[in-house]
Amino acid sequence: MILVSLALQSLISRRLTVGLTVFAVALSVALFLGVEKVRTGAKASFADTISGTDLIVGGRSGGVQLLLYSVFRVGNATNNVTWESYKDIAERPEVNWIVPMSLGDSHRGFRVMGTTGDFFERYRYRGGRNLEISNGNRLDDLFDAVVGADVAAQLDYTTGQEIVVAHGLASFTEHDDMPFRVSGILAKTGTPVDRTVFVSLEAIEAIHVDWQGGGRIPGQSTSAEEVRAMDLEPKAITAALIGVNSKLQIFSLQRWINEYRQEPLLAILPGVALQELWEIVGVAESALVGVSVLVVITALLGMATMIFAGLSERRREMAILRAIGARPWTIFALLLTEATLMTSASVLLGAAMLYAGMWVARPFIDEAFGLYLRIGAPTGREWAVLAVVAIAGAAVSVAPALRAYRMSLTDGMQVRI
Repeated sequence: MILVSLALQSLISRRLTVGLTVFAVALSVALFLGVEKVRTGAKASFADTISGTDLIVGGRSGGVQLLLYSVFRVGNATNNVTWESYKDIAERPEVNWIVPMSLGDSHRGFRVMGTTGDFFERYRYRGGRNLEISNGNRLDDLFDAVVGADVAAQLDYTTGQEIVVAHGLASFTEHDDMPFRVSGILAKTGTPVDRTVFVSLEAIEAIHVDWQGGGRIPGQSTSAEEVRAMDLEPKAITAALIGVNSKLQIFSLQRWINEYRQEPLLAILPGVALQELWEIVGVAESALVGVSVLVVITALLGMATMIFAGLSERRREMAILRAIGARPWTIFALLLTEATLMTSASVLLGAAMLYAGMWVARPFIDEAFGLYLRIGAPTGREWAVLAVVAIAGAAVSVAPALRAYRMSLTDGMQVRI
């Protein structure tokens, strides 16, 4: 206790330099823990992009590719699923619910998805949260459109506004003869839903009545009123989300779909495909962790440099301690104790700064980036990080402590002119 008290008094006497050093190390600790929180939060948000869906079905391709275009709206399907095959799957006894999706068109850089009203009931994200309409209504009319939060924010859309869907993803040809009306705006979810324009499956068929082979049929023009009287049952869809009656039936239904004889289909488990995709795109998390480690190392080396630089000014102090009976190992232990106290204070301050910052910034981060950072007790990994930083802080002080240990009493008492 005497040694700790002596170390505290020594640190207080150099409070400005010590305070700046502690603050620098605390910032590095906060950054390290912040990167860890962002890494785990990003992974959790990524995995929670879609939840409550047991299978995703599409044309035969790769599992990651099917996940990318059906959930993340990235890329295109190699093959569609015929409406007859969709109905065969929907009639399977294992199926509790099924939601079709039709992709292919766009609106000012955002994907347009044709679906049914069940999508807004069945789609879940972030561990089971439902989609909510922040303004307006869902798809009530044939030419109604519900837009995601990012679409509305970036294009400054309000309910009742008229929009026109473009044919294809990078096409300058628009379905301007059949405009849509924004009937509703979805609340922010932090998922690809925010960047999607939703219309009905029948609407997708309606705007393509006069189209064939990717182009408008010359000389043919069908009015919106005429289209309303037509049979607009889809001929094909891009993919479908499926929920089964029992989790025990997932694999049997998946096998039946993958062995479907009428056309080549693929059924994937979203969780498995998400894990595969994360292994591909998750390389960045290793880079973030590496950068934060380097920041912590730099801060600790700065602390060691500060201790080294202060040794010359503290020679007389060490000599006086030796003169009043302190042994060399006492000097060594004093510097180790000072470094340990500084590092411990830095760890506590860094953790406090992180949690205070998260408490303030979490709503803004969730709103702007859809990244939900859970505030809870430090995980085992985070406790391990804090312990390693504390031990490393003591370790980097060994070299200056050894130098102080070797300083002679005579050298410390000399007066240099």
